[in-house]
Order: sequence, then structure tokens, then C-alpha cells
Amino acid sequence: MTSPTDPRRFLYRADALDPDLAQRLAREALAQADDGELYLQYRATESFGFDDGRLKTADYSTDAGFGLRAVSGEMTGFAHASDISAGAIRRAAETLALLDPARQAHAAPPPRTNRHLYDEANPLDLIPFAKKVDLCQKVDAAARARDPRVVQVSVALAGSWSVVEIVRADGFLATDIRPLVRLNVSIVVEENGRRESGYFGLGGRYMYDHLFEEAQWNRAIDAALDQALVNLRAVDAPAGEFTVLLGPGWPGVLLHEAVGHGLEGDFNRKGTSAFSGRIGERVAAPGVTVVDDGSLESPVGGGRRGSLSIDDEGTPTGETVLIEDGILKGYMQDRLNARLMGAEPTGNGRRESFAHAPMPRMTNTFMRGGSDDPAELLSRVKTGIFAKSFGGGQVDIVSGKFVFSCTEAYRIENGRIGDSIKGATLIGDGPSVLTKVVGIGNDMAIDEGIGICGKGGQSVPAGVGQPTLLVSGLTVGGTA
Repeated sequence: MTSPTDPRRFLYRADALDPDLAQRLAREALAQADDGELYLQYRATESFGFDDGRLKTADYSTDAGFGLRAVSGEMTGFAHASDISAGAIRRAAETLALLDPARQAHAAPPPRTNRHLYDEANPLDLIPFAKKVDLCQKVDAAARARDPRVVQVSVALAGSWSVVEIVRADGFLATDIRPLVRLNVSIVVEENGRRESGYFGLGGRYMYDHLFEEAQWNRAIDAALDQALVNLRAVDAPAGEFTVLLGPGWPGVLLHEAVGHGLEGDFNRKGTSAFSGRIGERVAAPGVTVVDDGSLESPVGGGRRGSLSIDDEGTPTGETVLIEDGILKGYMQDRLNARLMGAEPTGNGRRESFAHAPMPRMTNTFMRGGSDDPAELLSRVKTGIFAKSFGGGQVDIVSGKFVFSCTEAYRIENGRIGDSIKGATLIGDGPSVLTKVVGIGNDMAIDEGIGICGKGGQSVPAGVGQPTLLVSGLTVGGTA
């Protein structure tokens, strides 16, 4: 059995399941399948919500369970339960009997790796409850003291710690212990009866220590307040077709949604993506290189928000070049779609929890930097829009058509930043946007660690990024 200090103790109990029995049950349940796994998970989560000068919510929860998946050809059988026991796994295995027997040789196991991108320590246990509440109070007080126009401050602190184990019929076993933390600051300002808001967040797969550094939470306050004050001066956005300058970092969420999902293996195997069957073709302007990399480390230690040592099928994550110098090179793959497409898994098999089957998902998806000076890109624009930050948006994954709202944007007149604008939306489609890139800055940045990606009813943490980009002929929906 496991030792009292082994994180796997949350998965195995003497009266329910031990590692040897888990291996035997996986071998029995998946004997007739092409591929599949027994996925065990324990997860602890906490969140603090500080609003209107007081602690409004403080939540803590744990859950544990397993997902048992068998794959035969294109068919998948999946059963799950929130009871990690031999009996529950055997009952789940009975549902897999409906699958046809294996149609081909058993799939080879993932390559083994000893890489660990993040610490195995539990961030939830390392800092006392009172200190977490105190941080929220400090952020609230400091934000209100910054400017008399601040009328509302919302602070959210959240963390999770997950232990997962992937058990395969062929004897493969992989364990991953995943921390994740995040701090969000939202500020509302008011002047002459007008209210505007600003927001900033940061986080990643590391301990809370970084978020508790005074310089970091003060940086979050400053950024959120600056955005709110900029919006307080904003004028109505124009409407029409404009040259658009996209800022570095978080604006990569547009790339993620409008292009990234279309490069996931399942949509391309089914022929429903705008990029289906186009490997080797030009799909973007020269100089555009788009990468997904789940192995990125955080500058403060640990991993980026979208990083994983291994994906949820046990495949090591790594760099996958999707588009290189404008040419489509490949797709993001889980094991199922890779096998059916004659490709290799890329470490993109992800699931929200043990209650979900894996599918091809992004990790950290970004466009590589170019050689252009961002100031020079700005100087090229006679009349246009500078989009510094985005909020929500809507995207049709199949076509790539999108509508994104700007949370901070400006007019550009004769190569200079002009008035801030409100109500600006960017309208277009991902494939054509990539062909309209006419300048790529040398300032590529990954976002601060706030991204959440949704697909098929599942949500997973993800990272985005890009350099400053100059895009010609984008439609801007405005309020003017």
C-alpha cells in the first residue's frame, strides 16, 4: 500500500483498492479493447470571494473518483463513478461489454517520462486560512486607497490540488500531482455619475507564494485600476473596416478561439474544420508561426496555467508546431484521433475530471514573435484601432467566425494612440484573419495565467499568447 506521506494515499485505501488490484482490473476490463485506461483522480479546491469590503464566500471541497474508458476502432465506451473501489470499477467494466472486440492490434503505451514541471506540494495546505483572508483584505484596502473614484473592489483567490493516476492494461502507469492557483482583481470607478470597470488576474501551476508577494498583488491593482480609469474617459467606438493593432499577451485569446479549436484533431478527422485536409497548404501570411506547447515553465517556477507534465492519457506534453511561416504543419492530437489519422499523439488529450472522457484540447497556444518593432507597427497605421485587451466573445468552431468584445481599446490616428473607446467588437473569421497579418512584433508574451477553455461541455485551464500584431481590414462593430 501507499505510505502516509505518499499523495497516492488519496487514491488507494486498504479496504477499497490497492495499486496492484487497480492494474489487474484495468487489464481485465480492457483486454478486448484497442486502447483505453483507468483514470483515478483526487482533487481539492478552494476559493475566496471578497466583495464590498468583506468576505462574501469561502469555499472548500474535495472529490475523488475514476473514469474507465475502452476504445475499439472509432467507438468509445466510458463509465465513471465518485467511488474509487474495486467493486465500482468492476461494475463500470460491465458497461464496456457492449463494445465490439478490438479491431486491430492494441495501441502502444505512451512514452515514459520523469519530467515534473511543478512542485508536488499542496498550495492549499501551505498558507493558513486567516492569511488568505488577510490578503483579500489588503488588496481591497489598497485598491480603495489608490483613487477616490474607486467605488467597488472585488478580489477572488482560488487554488486547487489534484492527484491523478493513469493505469493501462499493458502495465503502463503514470502519476501526476497538479497544483493551480489564481488571483483576480476587479475595480469599478465612478465619476460624474458614470461607472466603468477594469480587471486583472494572474496565476499558474505553482504555490501561492508568488501571489502573496506585495509587488505582485499591487501590480494587479494598478493594472485593473488603470484599465478602469482609461474606460472612464472612453468615447463611443467607430464602426466599419479598420486596420487593427492587437496588443501582446492576452489578446492571443482571439487566436485561441478563432484558430486554435479548428486545429484540434477531432474536428479535422471529421472534416468539420476550416483547416481539414489542408496540411502543407498556406493558411496564413508569411511569418505567422502558431505553436501549442504544454511544457512551458512559469517565469516564477512551476508551470504555466495550461502546462502539464503529462496529458490526461499519460502522453508527455511538448511543443507542437501547428502553422510554420504560414504553412499548415499539423494538428493537436489525443491518442484516439492520432491513431485514426495515422499521426502521433501530441500530448493534447485532456479532460476536465475523472467524470469526463479525454479529447484533443489546447494547452498553451500562441503565435511566435517576429522581427518588427511594435512602435514601428503603430507608426504604419493612419486610421485604425488598437485592441489592448479582450473580454468575452462568441466563436463558431467549424467556420472560425468570431465576435470579440474589447475591454480596453483606442483609436489610432496618424500613427499615434488617440482616445480610448468603449463598445468596440472585432468581427471576422480565424482563417482569413491569419492571412491579413501584415506585421509581427518582437514582443511575444504569454498571458498572466487566467485562461479557461471550454469545449464539449468541459472546461480546462489554458494559456494564450502572441506578439503585437498588425492586421489589415478587420470589421469593427462600434457604438458610434
